[in-house]
Amino acid sequence: MNLSSLLLIAAGVLIGEIILAGALSLVHRLGRVGHRVSESLCRAPMLDLVMAVLTLVPPIAAVVIWSWEGMVAAIGGQLLAVPVWVLMHETMHRQVARGPRLVKAQNAIAGRWRNHAALWFSVSALPVFWVVRLGEIVLYLPLRWLLGFPRYRHGEWVNVSRHKFDGLVGHDLIWCLYCDWMTGIYSLAGEMLRNVESFWCPIRFYDGKKCENCKLDFPDVERWATPDGTVAPVVRLIEDQYDEDRREWFGHPARLTVNGETLSSGTSTNRAPVGRQGEGSRG
Repeated sequence: MNLSSLLLIAAGVLIGEIILAGALSLVHRLGRVGHRVSESLCRAPMLDLVMAVLTLVPPIAAVVIWSWEGMVAAIGGQLLAVPVWVLMHETMHRQVARGPRLVKAQNAIAGRWRNHAALWFSVSALPVFWVVRLGEIVLYLPLRWLLGFPRYRHGEWVNVSRHKFDGLVGHDLIWCLYCDWMTGIYSLAGEMLRNVESFWCPIRFYDGKKCENCKLDFPDVERWATPDGTVAPVVRLIEDQYDEDRREWFGHPARLTVNGETLSSGTSTNRAPVGRQGEGSRG
């Protein structure tokens, strides 16, 4: 491909991204219907579609149509769309942009070029989070069907809301929304992994420091079997914690009574059987 073709691809992607971002910013102003549409677009599964169109579709379409050179041009257009949108948004909200800013404080602490270089470097994590997100959608569903693991409303985890915060414009807004999206994906993945780990291998790590480091994300670790014992206590633990209806990790809210105490094995409750709790946007 010649240079002019690559520039046209990059320009087309840039313009498309700006138009889509502008439409997303304005849709909530279209009355009650627009507000509902806007709210749905900020939560999974519709947020998955929005993020896919913004981040995945341009480079994938470009590589299919124009090969790898086209993909590079498309990614270049995407990257250029960020500062262009930031400039436009801060110009539209000039008075707010002149006030207190996260970027000003961060630049003062870390240095302007270091702060911005680190932010752009973090974009390389985007494919990683997409792989995790696809795993949440595709891989967890068979485990829920086969093992009765709890069902999750993905929209309660994977959503964005920081655009509603007063004072976030331009640079601050776009990076806060990026973190907003990543945090939800990370948290949901950890929640799903708790069910996997506690069901299949509730044995503490021999390295005590690892247990200490992991207990924040895997609070069950303190209730798992000791690492220097035999398999028999592990089997008893599994038999005590799980039955036909109970397949959540040990500290899952569904296991708690009104008084917040963990139910013993076999205790009758009024909750729905595991795998039938609520409605989820995804598996």
